[in-house]
Amino acid sequence: MDMNNDAYNAYVRAKSKPSPLLKDCLWAFLVGGAICTAGQALRRLYTLWGLSMDDASACVSVSLIFAAALCTGLGCFDNLAKHAGAGTLVPITGFANAMVSPALEFRSEGLITGVGAKLFTIAGPVLVYGISASVVYGLLLVLFGG
Repeated sequence: MDMNNDAYNAYVRAKSKPSPLLKDCLWAFLVGGAICTAGQALRRLYTLWGLSMDDASACVSVSLIFAAALCTGLGCFDNLAKHAGAGTLVPITGFANAMVSPALEFRSEGLITGVGAKLFTIAGPVLVYGISASVVYGLLLVLFGG
């Protein structure tokens, strides 16, 4: 089968079904909002239990990361993300999924060469550049005051 670029593009357009943009955006908004609402409810609960606002916020982050990692391990997160899209990936739950998914994929290779080596496959570059940017920002702040 010999195709030029135009024929290939026409073939791809014919085989690709259009994405329901409005429905996808609505689902992302609702699911992302539900995750953020759950986080807010957890923060209020933690403050009712006597934690300061800063400590409660940290506990919410840990709780949401744990819940997303657990759901990824149980296979629930992928089903939710398939329908909700960016609604599950943009909040901190997407970070947990990005770390746990590659690790689970290589668990058959063992804890060190499988899980440990693949744990930061996707999230590693994000952490490296995030930490590097914060160091540069800190140095600029020290040098130029602030």
